[in-house]
Amino acid sequence: MANGGGGGGGSSGGGGGGGGSSLRMSSNIHANHLSLDASSSSSSSSSSSSSSSSSSSSSSVHEPKMDALIIPVTMEVPCDSRGQRMWWAFLASSMVTFFGGLFIILLWRTLKYLWTVCCHCGGKTKEAQKINNGSSQADGTLKPVDEKEEAVAAEVGWMTSVKDWAGVMISAQTLTGRVLVVLVFALSIGALVIYFIDSSNPIESCQNFYKDFTLQIDMAFNVFFLLYFGLRFIAANDKLWFWLEVNSVVDFFTVPPVFVSVYLNRSWLGLRFLRALRLIQFSEILQFLNILKTSNSIKLVNLLSIFISTWLTAAGFIHLVENSGDPWENFQNNQALTYWECVYLLMVTMSTVGYGDVYAKTTLGRLFMVFFILGGLAMFASYVPEIIELIGNRKKYGGSYSAVSGRKHIVVCGHITLESVSNFLKDFLHKDRDDVNVEIVFLHNISPNLELEALFKRHFTQVEFYQGSVLNPHDLARVKIESADACLILANKYCADPDAEDASNIMRVISIKNYHPKIRIITQMLQYHNKAHLLNIPSWNWKEGDDAICLAELKLGFIAQSCLAQGLSTMLANLFSMRSFIKIEEDTWQKYYLEGVSNEMYTEYLSSAFVGLSFPTVCELCFVKLKLLMIAIEYKSANRESRSRKRILINPGNHLKIQEGTLGFFIASDAKEVKRAFFYCKACHDDITDPKRIKKCGCKRPKMSIYKRMRRACCFDCGRSERDCSCMSGRVRGNMDTLERTFPLSSVSVNDCSTSFRAFEDEPPSTLSPKKKQRNGGMRNSPSSSPKLMRHDPLLIPGNDQIDNMDSNVKKYDSTGMFHWCAPKEIEKVILTRSEAAMTVLSGHVVVCIFGDVSSALIGLRNLVMPLRASNFHYHELKHIVFVGSIEYLKREWETLHNFPKVSILPGTPLSRADLRAVNINLCDMCVILSANQNNIDDTSLQDKECILASLNIKSMQFDDSIGVLQANSQGFTPPGMDRSSPDNSPVHGMLRQPSITTGVNIPIITELVNDTNVQFLDQDDDDDPDTELYLTQPFACGTAFAVSVLDSLMSATYFNDNILTLIRTLVTGGATPELEALIAEENALRGGYSTPQTLANRDRCRVAQLALLDGPFADLGDGGCYGDLFCKALKTYNMLCFGIYRLRDAHLSTPSQCTKRYVITNPPYEFELVPTDLIFCLMQFDHNAGQSRASLSHSSHSSQSSSKKSSSVHSIPSTANRPNRPKSRESRDKQKYVQEERL
Repeated sequence: MANGGGGGGGSSGGGGGGGGSSLRMSSNIHANHLSLDASSSSSSSSSSSSSSSSSSSSSSVHEPKMDALIIPVTMEVPCDSRGQRMWWAFLASSMVTFFGGLFIILLWRTLKYLWTVCCHCGGKTKEAQKINNGSSQADGTLKPVDEKEEAVAAEVGWMTSVKDWAGVMISAQTLTGRVLVVLVFALSIGALVIYFIDSSNPIESCQNFYKDFTLQIDMAFNVFFLLYFGLRFIAANDKLWFWLEVNSVVDFFTVPPVFVSVYLNRSWLGLRFLRALRLIQFSEILQFLNILKTSNSIKLVNLLSIFISTWLTAAGFIHLVENSGDPWENFQNNQALTYWECVYLLMVTMSTVGYGDVYAKTTLGRLFMVFFILGGLAMFASYVPEIIELIGNRKKYGGSYSAVSGRKHIVVCGHITLESVSNFLKDFLHKDRDDVNVEIVFLHNISPNLELEALFKRHFTQVEFYQGSVLNPHDLARVKIESADACLILANKYCADPDAEDASNIMRVISIKNYHPKIRIITQMLQYHNKAHLLNIPSWNWKEGDDAICLAELKLGFIAQSCLAQGLSTMLANLFSMRSFIKIEEDTWQKYYLEGVSNEMYTEYLSSAFVGLSFPTVCELCFVKLKLLMIAIEYKSANRESRSRKRILINPGNHLKIQEGTLGFFIASDAKEVKRAFFYCKACHDDITDPKRIKKCGCKRPKMSIYKRMRRACCFDCGRSERDCSCMSGRVRGNMDTLERTFPLSSVSVNDCSTSFRAFEDEPPSTLSPKKKQRNGGMRNSPSSSPKLMRHDPLLIPGNDQIDNMDSNVKKYDSTGMFHWCAPKEIEKVILTRSEAAMTVLSGHVVVCIFGDVSSALIGLRNLVMPLRASNFHYHELKHIVFVGSIEYLKREWETLHNFPKVSILPGTPLSRADLRAVNINLCDMCVILSANQNNIDDTSLQDKECILASLNIKSMQFDDSIGVLQANSQGFTPPGMDRSSPDNSPVHGMLRQPSITTGVNIPIITELVNDTNVQFLDQDDDDDPDTELYLTQPFACGTAFAVSVLDSLMSATYFNDNILTLIRTLVTGGATPELEALIAEENALRGGYSTPQTLANRDRCRVAQLALLDGPFADLGDGGCYGDLFCKALKTYNMLCFGIYRLRDAHLSTPSQCTKRYVITNPPYEFELVPTDLIFCLMQFDHNAGQSRASLSHSSHSSQSSSKKSSSVHSIPSTANRPNRPKSRESRDKQKYVQEERL
C-alpha cells in the first residue's frame, strides 16, 4: 500500500506515471465536476480491483488523489484515457525553445570567437611569409587568395541582401513594413481577445482541433507570428539581444504551446496572457498611422499602454496560479476565480485599497502579490497622476470642426477677446440681416476665459471655438479652412506697437494663403503703409474678395470728411453698423437721431423696370414710391476692353442709364425693404401707394432691345408716349448698329436724346476744333456736335479751367489725377513760429492738434490730409491745414506729407493756449484732436487723457470780437450755375455766416477716443450715463467724438458685401483706389504727373457737402417744408443727392435756445418737416466752372507754394473781402447742364 501510495502520489503530482489503473471516465460527467469525493472514489476503486488483483491494492489506497486530477472530456475527443494533466508538456515546449535557442546562439558566438582568434594568428604568420617570399611569387600565391575573398564577399553580399530585405519588411519606413507591423499588432490583440474568451473555460481541457473554431483561429495567428519572428530574427543585428527581447519572450511562451495543443488534442490556458504585453507598442502603431503627432499625446498613450498591459499580464498570472493551485500541494489549494475577478484584485491591490473580498490563496499567488505590490504600487503612484495631469492638460477646445451640409462657415482668428468677439457677433448676427445661415468658427491659441466662454455658450448654435494657431497647418485642417467661405482676421486696436501687430496679421495671411490660396481673407490692418506688404503675397487678390480694412486709413478718413461736412463721420459710422430700432415717444432730439440710426447700407439688384432710365430718375422713383434711398450703383463699362471691370459710381448724374442687372446701393432700415427695388414692376405696382405691398409679381419681364430702351428713356424724359414721340425715326432704326458702336447706351444723356438722334438723321459726324470747343464752353452748347466726340472726349466738355490745366507744364495733381500735388518741400519751409503764425491771418482752415513724441507710433497723418486734398476740389477751395504738435514727431510723418499743398506746422503743444490763439483756432472750420500716445498706457481710463484735456482746454477759451470782419467763412461752395454774389443765392452750402466766435464751446471740434467710456468726459453739460453705448451718447451723435471701435462693424459688413467697403473707402478717402495703393507700395509717396485727359477725367466725381436752408434757392422749403420736396428739387435741378440732416439739438423746442450743438438725422422720410437752421448732407457733382474765375489766383498761389511758406497758406483781408465773382443770369444757370463720363 505504501508503494502504491507513493506511486499514486507521483502520478498525481507529476501527471504522468502513476499506477496501472485502468479507470475509464464516464461520458456523462459534467465539465464542472473536476474531482470526486472520497466515498465515490473508494467505491470506484473497489470495483476496479476485481479485474486486477496485483494493482488493486496500490490503486485503491491513493484513488482520491488520483481522481482529483481527472478532467472532463467527451467521448468524441481522443484525449488521454487516464485523465492526467499535461501542463508540463506545454511549458516544456516553451522552455526548450527559449533555452535551446539561447544555447545555440551562445555556442555560435563562442565558436565564432575562437575561429576569429585562430584566424587572426594564422593571418599574421601568412603575412610574414608573403613578405619573405618576395615579389617573384606574389602573382602565384595571391591568385587563389583573391578567389577565396571574392567567394566570401559574394556570400556576405547575399546574406546582407537577405538581411536588408527582412529589415525592410518589418520596418515602418515603407508601406509594406507599416502594413505588416500594424497587422502583427492587430493579430496580437486578436489572440489576446481569444485568451479572454478561453479564460472562462478550465485551465486545461481536452479539445479537438478540427472542431474548436477558436483554436483554429489561434493556430492561424500563431503561424503568422512564427513567420514574423523569423523575419525579425533575420533582420536582427544582435541575435542574443533579440532573443531576450520582450516580444521574443512573448512568442516563446505563446507560439509553441499552440502546436503542442494540436498534437495532444488538449488546450492549456497557460501563459497566453503574455500577449497583453504587445499593448506596449500601441503608441508606436499610432505614430506609424500618423495619428499621434504631439509629444503629450504620445506620452499619454505610452503611459496608458504600459499601465494596462502590466495590469492585464499580472492578472493573467494570478488567474493561472489561483485556478491551478500549488504543484507541491498536489494542486489541492486552488480556487475558482474568473479572469476579470483577477483584474479587479490587481487594481485594488495596486491602489492599496484591498477590500479583502477577493484575495490569493495559493503560495505562488501570494508570493507574486508581494513583489507585484512593490512594483505595482510604485507604477500606480507615478503613472496614474501623470496620466490624469496629461488628460487634464489636454485642450478643451482641441477637436475638429465638422462641417454641416448646406451651411457655410467662416473662420475668425487674430485678436480674440471678449470685447472684439462681442462687437463682432453683435453686428454679424444682427436680426436686421437676412437669415444668417453661417456658422462662425473662432480659432485662437489661448483658451477663452469664463466671460468669453459664456458668450460662446450663449451663441452655441452658430459659434464654435477651437484652440490652435493659424500658423499651424494642422490647426487649419482642424477648422476645415479649405471649405470655409472666408477667413476674418481681427487686429488689436489698442496694442502698443501697431507695426508688430500688422506684421503678425500679415504672417497669418501668409500662412492661410499658403495652406489654401483660394480662401477669401478679410483682415484688419492698423497702419496704412503696412497694406503694401499684402500685395507681396502671390495669392492675395482683391478682385476675388480679399480685403484689408485699414483702421488708420478709415478712421482718419472719417475725421477728414467731418472737416468738410461736420457730423458726417457719425452718419457713415451708423450706416455700416447694424443697429436695432429704439422707439422714443417723447419729442426729443434722441427720437429723430435714433430713427436715423436704424438705417444701414444694403445692396440689391434693380428691377428691369428701371432699365434705360437715368440715375436721378431711378433715385427719385425709389425715394418717393419705394421709400428707399439709392446713393450709388455698380457700373459695368460698355467698352469691350474694360467690360469685365466693375466700378462703384456714387451719384453719377443724369448721363448714366441703368443697365440690365445693375446693382444698387441703398440706405434702408432692413434688408426686406430693399427687396422692393428688385420686385418693382411698373405694370403691377405703378398705382400702389403703400410700399409694403410691393412684392414679387408673376409678370414676365422680357429683355428690351437697345432701340426700345433708348426710345423708352427718351420718351420718359419728354413726357410723351412712344407712339407720339418723334425722337426716333426710321433712319435711326436703320442706323442702330452704328449708334450702338459709337454711342453706348450707358453714357447717353436723357436730356439730349432727341438732339443726339437728330444729329444722326440730319448731319454726318463732324468734329470741332479745340478753339471752337473752348469758345462754346463745352459740347453741350453746340447743338450740332457729334455724339461720338461727346462720348469719347469728355474732357473737352469742362470749361477753361481744365483746358488751362492741360496746357500747363506744371504738375498740379498726382499721377492718378485723384489728389492735388506739389513738389516735395523741406519741413523747414512750412514751419511757423508763434509770432509768424500770429501775424498771419488764418481763417476757414483746419487745425490738427497732435500729441506725440519721437518714440510714439506713427498714426499716418497722410490719411487725414489726402481726403482734404482730393482733386474734385478746386485749388482755391482747399482748406489750409495747420498742425500743432511736437516737431520731432511731425518730422517722422513729414515724408508722407511733403507732396501736399497748403500745409503748415506750428511747433508747440495743443495744451498751450498761446499756440492755439496764434493759429486763430476761433476762426477755423474744424479742430481735430489726435494722439499717438494712447496705446502706451495700461489704464484704459487714462488712455484718452491728452485728447480730453485738449478738448476741455479749447472749450474753456474766450475770444474777443474785435476782428469780426475775419469771421469764420464756411460757406464752402455753390451749386453748379449759381453765383455767390447774387443776393438771392448768397450762402448755399456749408455753415452759415455766424457771429464771430467768442467762446471755445462754439468751436467745431472732433476728438479721437480710444476708450468708448471716456466720451462722458468731453461734454460737461450732457446727461449721458457712463454705461451708455457710444452711438447713443451726445458727443458721438453731434459728430464731435469718434472712436475706432465703430469700425469693427466693417468686418461683418465687408463679408456680406465686399462692395460696401469699396463704397465707404471711396466716400472717406477722397478717391483711393487699388492702383493708387500699389503705387504707394512701390514708392511710399505720391508721384506727380502731368495733366492729361485721362487724369483730369478723374476729377469729375461727386463729393460730400452741406446745404444751408436759411437762404438761397431752397429757403422756401426751409421754413416748414417737406424733406421729400427738397430731395426732389435738389436732385432735378442740380443733380445733388440729399441723404441726411444736421440739425440744431434744440430745434424742436418752441422757445429759442442758445445751444449751437447739432446732431445727425440719417435718411429722414419724405414728409419730415424742415426748419430754417437745418444743414442738409448731400452728394454734389463736380463743378467744372467754379475755378475759372480763380484760375490765375490759384495757379499763381500753387506755383509759389515751394518758394514761400506763408504766402500760399493764408487768406489775407483784401483777398478775402475782394473775392472776384462771375455773374450769370438765372436763365442761363437753369439751362446750364454738365455731362460726365464716369463718376466715383
